[in-house]
Amino acid sequence: MNAPLPATTPPPPQGQPSRRPAGVVVTSVAVAIVLAFLAFRLLGFGSAVTTDNAYVQGNMIQITPQVAGTVLAVLADDTDFVHAGQPLVRLDPADARLALEQAESQLAQTVREVRTLYANNEVLGAQIALRQAEVGRLESELARARLDARRREALVEDGAVGREEFEHAGSQLTSARNALTSSRAAARAAEAQLAANLSLTDRTSVERHPNVLRAAARVREAYLALRRAEVRAPVDGFVARRSVQVGQRVQAGSTLMTVVPLDGIWVDANFKEAQLRHLRIGLDATLMSDLYGQDVQYHGTVAGLGAGTGSAFALLPAQNATGNWIKVVQRVPVRILLDPQEVAQHPLRIGLSVEVSVETARSDGPRLGQIQRPAAAVTTVFDGQDSTAEDAVRRIIGENLAR
Repeated sequence: MNAPLPATTPPPPQGQPSRRPAGVVVTSVAVAIVLAFLAFRLLGFGSAVTTDNAYVQGNMIQITPQVAGTVLAVLADDTDFVHAGQPLVRLDPADARLALEQAESQLAQTVREVRTLYANNEVLGAQIALRQAEVGRLESELARARLDARRREALVEDGAVGREEFEHAGSQLTSARNALTSSRAAARAAEAQLAANLSLTDRTSVERHPNVLRAAARVREAYLALRRAEVRAPVDGFVARRSVQVGQRVQAGSTLMTVVPLDGIWVDANFKEAQLRHLRIGLDATLMSDLYGQDVQYHGTVAGLGAGTGSAFALLPAQNATGNWIKVVQRVPVRILLDPQEVAQHPLRIGLSVEVSVETARSDGPRLGQIQRPAAAVTTVFDGQDSTAEDAVRRIIGENLAR
């Protein structure tokens, strides 16, 4: 009996491809995709948090007068670019000028009055010397009158001098004694008056006398009020929200306009609370504004995370301790500093919306800022405003001093 032949796989029909190579290709592609994805994640690519709830922010400096007055001229309008120190509004300086003239005349009068105090010291010293000389003369007269009365008293007993003459000598003694007492009192009064006058002039000069310093301070105050009648821009920037008008009576501290320095702007990106776990200080960010579209990208750095959510600082914070509470995903503002050169090439405006993407591959930075950054806006426009006032004070004091 013949053995059965081994089973053989029939060849595939003509025109049908084999399924084994296709499965291998699919498996290889899947493995390659997984490996590429793992490598992509391990190398830090694609790990980013994004938000379109982000807006350009900046310093909006309100221009307010330091003194009250009537507006004579408005020298800048909305959209104008102004430099630091440039006049923006000019107030009527008439009242301030009159106050300065009064303060200067008061300073001159005070210097002369203080000079009189110093001159009185010499006068009172001379009066004391005169009183002391008068006391010495009266003491000598009293001694002679006392001696004459004693001599006449002995002669009265012998009958050589009459009673009337003796009584006259006694009255002269009493008069001399009273005159001496009065002269001594006048000398003590002169000494006390000199001591009182010295208390007003001791250990100081006319220039440093308290009365002169007080009057000089009034001159500086009036001079500053005159200088402040011209309102100047504290920083470089663009004028916005001008509300002042010519002829308007403005008070100190009222808002006239706003100056916005667009070279120091930043972005506040409001990330969801679940996205904050990946954010660190110093992470790189990429930003895109609808103003320029996707052709222009900005690069920035995470500078700080807000200390609370927006609802926590609202005028009417949400009261969640109620029975109908519904959980709402909160957002926290994250400050992102922009590259100044990129902002200079493509200026932004405050309030524009931007899209922000922060690369979170690195996690070595702190979650909260550890250093205190300097103030974003500093002005030196008001420095040295009283330098000319100091020259005026020295001039007035010098003109009224006796040299």
